[in-house]
Amino acid sequence: MINKIVQSIAEAMAGIKDGSTVLVSGFGAVGQPNVLIDGLIEQGATDLVAVANNAGVGHVGLARLMELGRVRKIICSFPRSSDPVVFETLYRTGKIELEIVPQGTLAERMHAAGAGIPAFFTATAVGTLLANGKETRQFDDGRTYVMEKSLPGDVALVEAWEADRWGNLTFKQSGRNFNPVMAMAAKLTIVQSQHIVELGDIPPENVHTPGIFVDRVLHVPYGDPSGF
Repeated sequence: MINKIVQSIAEAMAGIKDGSTVLVSGFGAVGQPNVLIDGLIEQGATDLVAVANNAGVGHVGLARLMELGRVRKIICSFPRSSDPVVFETLYRTGKIELEIVPQGTLAERMHAAGAGIPAFFTATAVGTLLANGKETRQFDDGRTYVMEKSLPGDVALVEAWEADRWGNLTFKQSGRNFNPVMAMAAKLTIVQSQHIVELGDIPPENVHTPGIFVDRVLHVPYGDPSGF
C-alpha cells in the first residue's frame, strides 16, 4: 500500500546530504514551508545551495538557515526584501554567493528540470549583466534570446493545503506559487500539508501536483478547511 505520510519532522528530513541544492517554495511568507525549514535546521545539513523567490526575512526560516552558516549560495529573484538583514550582512562580508534570476526565468528553469528539458531560450535579460557569459541566438523573428539552463534540485520543501496518502496535492489560492514547479524539479520532494484527506477525496481537477512528484508528506495542521 502506498503511503507517503510520515509521522515526524525527523523522518521527513532524513537523508538530506551536505552540499544539496534545496528548493524552498513560497512567495514571501505565502506558501512557505516554515516547519520543514526549521526541520532542516535541526537535521544539520550544511554547505547548501538554496533556491527561493527571495533571500529570507528577519531571523527566521530561510534567513535563520543562512545566519547559521549552512547556506553557501542562494539563487533567487529578490535578494532585498523588507528585512534582508541576514543576507546583506553575509553577502557584504563574502560569506555567501548570490545568483540573481528573473522570477519568470527562475520558475521556467525549474519547470524545465521537471520536464526533462536541459535548457531553453528566453528574451528576458538580453543585453543586461544577467546575460553575461551565456549563449545567445536569433531565431526567425529576428529577436535575440539568451540560453538558460534548467535548475534541478536535490530536495524540494513544499507547503500544501491538502494531501492524501499517495501524495496528491492541492494548493490554496496564491499559495500555489512556486510549489508545483519545485515539486516537479527535485529528486526528493518533502511536503508539509495543512490537511490530510482520504484517498479519492481530492477531485481529479483539483490535483495541482500529482503524487508521482511527491516522496514524503508531513501533516502540519493549521487553517480552516472550509476556507478553500
